[in-house]
Parts: sequence; C-alpha cells; structure tokens
Amino acid sequence: MRGKFITFEGGEGSGKSTHTAALAERLKAAGIDCILTREPGGSPGAEIIRHIILSGIAKPLGTETETILFAAARDDHVRVTIEPALDAGKWVICDRFIDSTRVYQGALGKVDMKLIRSLERVTVGPNMPDLTFLLDVPANIGLARAKTRRGTEKADRFESEAIEFHEDLRRAFLVLAERETKRIVTIDGRAPRDVVADRIWTAVEERLIGTVTPVAEAAAP
Repeated sequence: MRGKFITFEGGEGSGKSTHTAALAERLKAAGIDCILTREPGGSPGAEIIRHIILSGIAKPLGTETETILFAAARDDHVRVTIEPALDAGKWVICDRFIDSTRVYQGALGKVDMKLIRSLERVTVGPNMPDLTFLLDVPANIGLARAKTRRGTEKADRFESEAIEFHEDLRRAFLVLAERETKRIVTIDGRAPRDVVADRIWTAVEERLIGTVTPVAEAAAP
C-alpha cells in the first residue's frame, strides 16, 4: 500500500521542525514506517539549491527566479526522496512544501499563480500531500523563537525580512487554510508543546491512521 504524505507549514519559528520530529516518533511507535524531510532540501541536489536560496544570493534576481529555483529543488526532492518512499509504503513527513511557495512567492512575492500551479504539475504531479498542518503563531512570537534558535548565526533570506512581511505571511497562510479545509488543519502554535503535539496526533489518527494497517500488524503471521 502506498504511504501517506504529511506536510507542515507556517511562518518562521512556528514549531515545524519540532513537531515534524515529534510526529515521526509517534508514527514509528505506532508501527508505521516513516521518513522525515524538508524543503528546500531533502535530497542532495535540492540541498545545494537550498544553500543558494537561503543565502540570499538569488534575491536580486527577483521572485520569479527564486520560484523557479524552488521548483528545481522540489523536482529533485520528489523524484529522489518523496516518491520512492511513498511507493515503498513509507509515510513521508515534510517541513514545508507547495503551500510555502504559494504564500512566500505567490501571495507575497506576486508571482503569477498560473506559473506556480504549472510548476507544481511538473514537479509534484500526483504526489500531493494527504494532510497539511498549518502551525499558526503571531509574527513577533515566531521571529523571537527563530532568533533564539539560531543564536549567533546570521538570519537567513526570509528570517531577515521586516516584521510586516511576516505578518502578511501569517495572514496569507490563514487565507489559504480557509480555502483548503479538507487538506489543511490549522493548529494554534502558541499552545504548550505537548498540547500542540497531541492535537496533531489526534488529527492524524482521525484522518489517516484509520485507513492503513501498521507495518507491525501487517507483518504478523
């Protein structure tokens, strides 16, 4: 049976990395084989492009060029990492995916959504997420968390944007979530970590786990 594909979205410092890892642990404890990945990145070729994007080198070239770079990274990521895992019956948990492009480059960068959708059809094809979590936190809280997390390291291409950018980002994610309620579940990321993790797990149980047989059970004689 083909695996399930879960993505996490949200602004900087919303808790995506924390909760993708926590969900992976709970799935494995439930007998479900899964892999953890991220965007941009997640495959050797995509990680190279990740460095180019987050370093800010491509920013002067404009948002359309950045969009194409993200698409190139996603194409490699899907072909090398995501699709083979799904075909092998593994679940894939990804920190960011198509919705980040739709919001960062589309809603905020004003890149034509026809271009973005066309690139999705080429790079993603049938490998669309089965479930997406939007971790929602106010921009000031998220940026403060991001600053604490990176310590003395320099802010990346997107973390360094003004707070107004991040406030607009949050609003754009919420608008997208309202349009796609069948796929996107919005979680208040301000809640305690354990509470957020439990809410995520409940949604996964209700929407996905009931449709599959855990590996441990499937292997039983």
